[in-house]
Amino acid sequence: MYVLGIDVGGTGIKGAIVNTDNGQLISERKRLSTPRPAIPQLMIETIIELVRFFDWKKEIGCGFPSVIQEGVIQTASNIDRQWIGLNAAHLITEASGCQIYLINDADAAGEAEVAFGSGQGNRGNIVFLTVGTGIGSALFYQGTLYPNTELGFMKIKGRYGEHYAANSIRKAENLSWSQWGKRFCRYLKRVEVLLRPDLFILGGGISKKFDLYETYLICKTPIIPAKLKNNAGIIGAAVGARHYFKNN
Repeated sequence: MYVLGIDVGGTGIKGAIVNTDNGQLISERKRLSTPRPAIPQLMIETIIELVRFFDWKKEIGCGFPSVIQEGVIQTASNIDRQWIGLNAAHLITEASGCQIYLINDADAAGEAEVAFGSGQGNRGNIVFLTVGTGIGSALFYQGTLYPNTELGFMKIKGRYGEHYAANSIRKAENLSWSQWGKRFCRYLKRVEVLLRPDLFILGGGISKKFDLYETYLICKTPIIPAKLKNNAGIIGAAVGARHYFKNN
């Protein structure tokens, strides 16, 4: 099944046509800048520009930086708060003429990694973390997603996890890889206590530098970097849409 996958981020909105049977992109990847302000009207116009670029008329999967329930935006991360409470799935469907499935952006990237990346074939309890400006999370058991976990907002030392151990904090506080790695390890150990995962997968930009801090991540749970890098959000959004439209 071919699906147009779209990954909505704070700085860019990317898309490509995905073969959801094998996770391969079958088109070029197109990126447009996220409009500022990131209000609904401007962002929907940008998403529609992507849809028209691919001359797409069929199903769309869209990863969005928000908690999403039944297509309704519940939170706003790196987008304008005007989104909160809107049925974005309905609005984008009306504007595009295509059926659309919305999924949290970290959940989308996790879907890709579990289906076709570092977690492929693992049926245990997997925690996928995307570490960048914040910390996004996705939880899987036997290959099935439990959505909207938001583990970046788990408290540690009186701070949200993503305000304590995100890659942006490493840069802002000028932490060495040793300092940051030990701090991030404390965060991972807190997640271990709560969820007892069988595997951690680390995604986001930080996954490309895994060798610089791997030695400081001393946890009981195995920790591996993600494989799919910048395409994970696109692929996972498409895979999530395939699951949704086959079951609805």
